[in-house]
Amino acid sequence: MTKTALFAVLLSATPAFLAGAGLLAGNAWADAAAPVIDNARVTVRDIHIKKGETAPVISHAGDYVVLYVNGGRTRSTDNKTAPHVAGSAMAGQGGATADTALDADVHEVVVELKNAPSNTVPNNTGLPPAFPREGSKLVLETPQVRVWNYAWAPGKPTPMHFHNTEVVVTYLHDGDVSSTTPDGKTQVNHRKAGDIVFNVANRSHSEALVKGEQAGIMLELK
Repeated sequence: MTKTALFAVLLSATPAFLAGAGLLAGNAWADAAAPVIDNARVTVRDIHIKKGETAPVISHAGDYVVLYVNGGRTRSTDNKTAPHVAGSAMAGQGGATADTALDADVHEVVVELKNAPSNTVPNNTGLPPAFPREGSKLVLETPQVRVWNYAWAPGKPTPMHFHNTEVVVTYLHDGDVSSTTPDGKTQVNHRKAGDIVFNVANRSHSEALVKGEQAGIMLELK
């Protein structure tokens, strides 16, 4: 059987068949798709696809969102080709995916949305919400999530604000961002390009870029 024919068989197979054949656990494909975050709300996978190569097969139990850290043209498992701009996002539901990068390396962050109660909390602080904020751009909204692009500007701290939602943040550069709470306590967080962090809700602070450059793709869970 040729590699092309074998790949076609794998893409048409059920998750149970793939698991039984050892293709969803214990091999290079499964290892490459191992979660970087897995909690009650989300499972997050960090997928790097070299030009001309195909990503690991991911079986989706429900709703999911793909964040595109590096843009490029991809071909999906149903043989559809689509361009993706860096910082963009798309939503899907169910099935199995394994994108092929056609023209350039593609970096995807795949966020599985679990069927769990919302942890969004009411904002009784009198502070503005974390998003939207000046400089932010909404790139996707579904009944489950909002996805924002945002870059911290040197010398321009954000207003004090309240996070009423949980947020998955994918950082795009190397830089330090300080967080100052209403009582004046400050913590500096160093993040590298490609770091992925899950932040809980019910937080008030202001933020400021204190070193380097920093931007992120922020996925808010409703």
